[in-house]
Amino acid sequence: MTQILADAVVEGGGIKVFGLVGALSVAEEKGYHWKRLAGTSAGSIVASLLAAGYRSRELYDMLEDFDFTQFTPTRWYHQIPYTGSGIRFLIKKGFYSGKPLEYWMEEWLGQKGVYTFADLKEKELSIIASDISRGNLLVLPKDLDEYGISKNRFPIARAVRMSCSIPFFFDPVRMRHKPSQKSSYVVDGGVLSNFPVWLFDQKYPRWPTFGFRFVSDTKESRQIEGPFSMLWAMFLTMMDAHDNRHIKEQDRVRTIQVPTLGVKITDFDLSREKRKELFQAGVEAAQSFFEDWTFKQYLSSRGGGGNVNIKVCTKGFG
Repeated sequence: MTQILADAVVEGGGIKVFGLVGALSVAEEKGYHWKRLAGTSAGSIVASLLAAGYRSRELYDMLEDFDFTQFTPTRWYHQIPYTGSGIRFLIKKGFYSGKPLEYWMEEWLGQKGVYTFADLKEKELSIIASDISRGNLLVLPKDLDEYGISKNRFPIARAVRMSCSIPFFFDPVRMRHKPSQKSSYVVDGGVLSNFPVWLFDQKYPRWPTFGFRFVSDTKESRQIEGPFSMLWAMFLTMMDAHDNRHIKEQDRVRTIQVPTLGVKITDFDLSREKRKELFQAGVEAAQSFFEDWTFKQYLSSRGGGGNVNIKVCTKGFG
C-alpha cells in the first residue's frame, strides 16, 4: 500500500489510552505513515512505541491482557495503616516509584533495537514533560541541553517515565538545571500541556498533523475528603483547564476525539471487556472523522491556500 506521510500528537489519559490506540489503527489502515510523533503522559508511551516501529494493532495486543497494577506494586510500607504511604510520599514526593514503568518501556523498546533517541532513524519523537521547579514545559529530547544532557544518549524510557509521573501518584524525576546549578523536579507533561497539537505547526505544511484526544459528554464530580484528594482534584482540573478544555475551531479538522466511556486515568485494574470497548470507541471515532476529511480542507482551516500537495512514500516502511 502507498503510504502517506503525517504527524501524530497523542494526548495523555492514563489507562484510557486504549481508545487512542483504536483511532490510530484506523489512520494506519488508511495508509498514513508517521513521520513525527509527540505524546504526553500515557500518550508518550504510545508515541514512543510507534516511533520504535510498532503498529497500533500490535500495541493493543501487547496491552489487552497486561496487568497495569504492576506499575503500582504494594510494598511493606503501604501495609502500615494511615502512615505508611504518607511517609513514603514525604520522603519520595510520590506514593509509587516510576521505575517499573521505565523498565517495562526499556523491554519493549529494546525488542525493536531502540534505547535512546539516537536509535530512531526514520521518525522524530517528542515527549512532553513539566519542570515544576522552573515552571517550564519540556519538549524532550530538544530541551535536554538545559540540563547538560546529550540528546542522543538519553534513554527514551526515562523520558516516558518523566512524562508519566503523575504528581503525588508517582515520584517526580530529579535533574540538575545546568545554568542555575539547581535541582529541578520533572513531572507529568499534562500539568502544562496535555494535548500539544500545535507542536509541529508550520505556515505551509507538506503533510497533515493529526491529533488524538479524549472527549467526555459528562463532567465528572470529584469528591474531596482530605488534603490528598484535594490535591488530586486540583491536578485533574489543571489538565482540563489548559489546551484540553476546549478545542479551537481550526484544530477540529485535524483532531480525532475519542469518548472516554467514563474510565478514569488511574483505573489500572480495567477489565478486558472495557479495554475492548475503549479500543472500538476509538476505531468508530476515527472512521467517522475520516469519512469526509481532505487535506485541502485541512489547509483551508489552517489559513493555507494554493495548490494541495500530500507527501507520498513509495518505499516500504514496515
